[in-house]
Amino acid sequence: MFNRLASLLVALALLAGCATPPPVSPNKLRGDYSHTRNYLSWLIDREMAQNEITGISIALIDDQQVVWQQGFGYADLEKGIKAAPETVYRAGSIAKVFTAAAAMQLAEQGKLDIDAPLAKALPEFSIRSRFPNADPVTPRNIMCHHSGLPSNFLRGLFVREPDRFESVVSNIRDEYQAFPPNYVFSYSNLGMALLGAAIQKVSGEPFDAYMDRRFFQPLGMTQSSFTPRPIAKAYDRNKEIEVFSLRDMPAANLLSNVVDLSQFIKMQFADGKAANNQILQPSSTHEMVRVQNKQFPMTFGQYVGLGWMMSGIDVPGGGTVASHGGSLPDSHSMMAILPEHKLGVVVLSNSSSSHVAVSKIAAEALKLALEAKTGIRQDTAPVVRSAERAPTPEELRQFDGNFDTMVGLARISTKDGEIDVEAAGHQFRLVPHEDGLLTIKYRLFGMMAVRVGAFEDIHLSMANVDGRQIIVGRIGSESLIFGEKLKPTTIPERFWKNLGHYEIVGKIDGPSPDVLMLREDNGLLVGEAHFPEVPDLILRIAFHAVSENEVVTAGLGTGRGDTLRLIEAGDGATLDFSGLQLRKKLN
Repeated sequence: MFNRLASLLVALALLAGCATPPPVSPNKLRGDYSHTRNYLSWLIDREMAQNEITGISIALIDDQQVVWQQGFGYADLEKGIKAAPETVYRAGSIAKVFTAAAAMQLAEQGKLDIDAPLAKALPEFSIRSRFPNADPVTPRNIMCHHSGLPSNFLRGLFVREPDRFESVVSNIRDEYQAFPPNYVFSYSNLGMALLGAAIQKVSGEPFDAYMDRRFFQPLGMTQSSFTPRPIAKAYDRNKEIEVFSLRDMPAANLLSNVVDLSQFIKMQFADGKAANNQILQPSSTHEMVRVQNKQFPMTFGQYVGLGWMMSGIDVPGGGTVASHGGSLPDSHSMMAILPEHKLGVVVLSNSSSSHVAVSKIAAEALKLALEAKTGIRQDTAPVVRSAERAPTPEELRQFDGNFDTMVGLARISTKDGEIDVEAAGHQFRLVPHEDGLLTIKYRLFGMMAVRVGAFEDIHLSMANVDGRQIIVGRIGSESLIFGEKLKPTTIPERFWKNLGHYEIVGKIDGPSPDVLMLREDNGLLVGEAHFPEVPDLILRIAFHAVSENEVVTAGLGTGRGDTLRLIEAGDGATLDFSGLQLRKKLN
């Protein structure tokens, strides 16, 4: 109790000290980053206090110069070691940009054809498919997350002692593709692990050794490595937590600091050159930040390059923004660039509570740096909200039913003339506006609808694409699939007879559900999980049948299309999901 009170008092003191942002100098010169540094220092202090973040490091890059780098808070709170630019963090999925760069490098050497089937470079690769006329899985569609591969292979993914990442090649042979390639954005760590295995195969050396020899050494990234076991500390609300490994090294197991990652950004700005080393050809660096999925049917403005994300951070007047975050259960990071202006930022943290903060800091850094370098201001006009109105009969019809959403299964009811939503154990209301869009309000105590800051910038609409009714979410200038209306389905008789509580067979490292159920809900077959770490959250996913013994997670995008198999029925009922064995509990 005392420690909690002390932390609260410290946070209040920090907030009091950073309540007012620093003023802009009236005599600011082009290329003067002093206000940028002062404002970002204030913002970082505020975000760290509000979110109880233990350590953050940042670097700001203008072409071939690092114009600012600094650490805030602590790299090791217990030992009093302060965070610095040299502090090594888990960079998470920033690793994917490096893996994509390695694929492009090998393509330049004629060793990897990024548009040929992955099996050409990795003959051991095979996966089952329910899409007989679909395009093949290729390195290109893996790099832009349109491969249709499952998002993860869960068995052995998040553990203390991981297998080598290439073990997934043989382990997924009885798994199914989630979607046809080149159809919908579906973020895949598994895909990047397979691409890493292909890089290993065609280069003739271990993936981590290849990355060290062909990227880290020539770029002078002396503190960076791909490693199966993390060595950086991590914190949750300023308390040290255990750090687990992620098996899929090419997808997320990059250790680095902002000094080293600045070197990679400078190489990108120099058309692939670093000192006397041509790491990548200019054509490769340009292709990596070119939108790859504009013509795909389910894009909705959620654009992707090769390794880089091309939407998610909005910098008006800045042109293309390429970025990649790294989100692990214990830490978060962000690397973002404005290629047309050769401006970049890296933000790394060691705290589980920093997810929103690193993205906010990176976005503000690019906006301020753009103004400092070019004079392009980021003045924002006041938001004029369209007036609220009552739902139309068509909206009431469209929105009534079961939906798969970004937070799992949602039941939307319009019986009272309002659009009321129950999802993840909470209640919301969708409110139509005169401009045709809908906003989200939280229903406090399940009754009064109130605005919540996290929902303020989310606007929803309904679209019909390829026979699917899709809720499109718009956040700023970005649009993405927010949900899909689920069609009625039949629950196979064998699954009907094996509803109930299940448990995972074998020991699981890291967070695992304390309640795991297979149940019927409103005519749907539903999987439900409760996690003790987040007791207010109920994760619910619907399934639709593909055979008497197999159902797949309903909906579109990341984490959807995965197969749940009934292996044995009756008292000893056993399910298989992404390599995990689930056993029915006996009453």
